[in-house]
Amino acid sequence: MTRFTVNNQSVEYLLDPETPLLWALRDASNLTGTKYGCGTGHCGSCTVDVDGRAVRSCRMTIAQAEGTFVTTIEGLSRDRSHPLQLAFLAEGVVQCGFCIPGIIMAAQALLRRNADPDEATIRATISNLCRCGVYPRLVDAITRAARAMRGEEVIPAGARPDIDPADAARAVPALTPGRGQ
Repeated sequence: MTRFTVNNQSVEYLLDPETPLLWALRDASNLTGTKYGCGTGHCGSCTVDVDGRAVRSCRMTIAQAEGTFVTTIEGLSRDRSHPLQLAFLAEGVVQCGFCIPGIIMAAQALLRRNADPDEATIRATISNLCRCGVYPRLVDAITRAARAMRGEEVIPAGARPDIDPADAARAVPALTPGRGQ
């Protein structure tokens, strides 16, 4: 039995102690925001916060997590109101979205250690890979979130400013089978 805290909930896993933390979170706890990307720790899609550090969960076993505090993207903010989540939305960072939870968790650990990182620090610290190439907007979003976390800016919640809320909520017509779809 392996015990640690996940998103402020005490958890006991009845899994092989060598099970990667990634699979315990995804399969046993249904926290699917933590993504499997490469399995070697290079891409960062599986990044979670372990005791305040950004950790690649595919490379950490649950035995190594014993007694720690783990935070996943789901535990960052239940209503997606964390300044990083708001800044990523406001800056239009997200494209396919696959890598974003890991990037946000890495950025969260950075901002916990450094409340005012410069661009070089952000680029050196956030080593997560993004196949969509969101890096310029990524730096802007992390800088903006840092300002918000220092109380220097308020980031409005909701859709991006350039998207009309009526368009964002517009219903998609149902597909009719056999009609050329």
